[in-house]
Amino acid sequence: EGTRPAAVTVAGGTIDAVLPYDADVPAGARLEDFGDDVLLPGLVDTHVHVNDPGRTEWEGFWTATRAAAAGGITTLLDMPLNSLPPTTTVDHLRTKQQVAAPKAHVDTGFWGGAIPSNVKDLRPLYEAGVFGFKCFLSPSGVEEFPELDQEQLARSMAEIAGFGGLLIVHAEDPHHLADAPQRPGPAYADFLASRPRDAENTAIEGLIAHAKRLDARVHVLHLSSSDALPLIAAAKREGVRITVESCPHFLTLTAE
Repeated sequence: EGTRPAAVTVAGGTIDAVLPYDADVPAGARLEDFGDDVLLPGLVDTHVHVNDPGRTEWEGFWTATRAAAAGGITTLLDMPLNSLPPTTTVDHLRTKQQVAAPKAHVDTGFWGGAIPSNVKDLRPLYEAGVFGFKCFLSPSGVEEFPELDQEQLARSMAEIAGFGGLLIVHAEDPHHLADAPQRPGPAYADFLASRPRDAENTAIEGLIAHAKRLDARVHVLHLSSSDALPLIAAAKREGVRITVESCPHFLTLTAE
């Protein structure tokens, strides 16, 4: 609809009405005139690695949320790994919430983690307020957040589906990665060889099969292989509850 002059009323920190610019000001209300500034909805970033507590040399809630606010992001969801402890139990979630509370400059929520040892913790985490659960199908890069094999994936997915939760997945098949070059050189082509698209395609095929059988909600993170799009589209047509995201660099930078 474009931009237009307007008056916005705020009560209790929440916008409760958008009125014509020349609307009457209620008695006792404080009036702020922002001139020609444009008021935009705050953005929500659902994929943030804050790493706090434990690895704040990488990032932390104070810096991450200030950077978010500067860029117009008013809500972020923190990923469960890279912090110490990871968000894999309710106690760990409470620890992270306590660390975040005095540092956060924007609204902050949390993903829980699904790892081989915490199936029994998934429902309590969901009831404690996590938005869903993240898992890896290949090594995550940190030992405290191990990946799920296919049997463990099915078990965790079934548990999460049982209470209507969402499982978000770093989908790369570990066998394809193990067969790829292990020490890539400095060229971009070397990196691509070390992360073959078949690793992603195979993992997504398995993810679709489990989600279809279990009627589970799943989401594929940071898709880079366009080969997988027809698989995902076909699954959606069949009623599989699968969604997918990509990243700006995958959509704007070419392999060439």
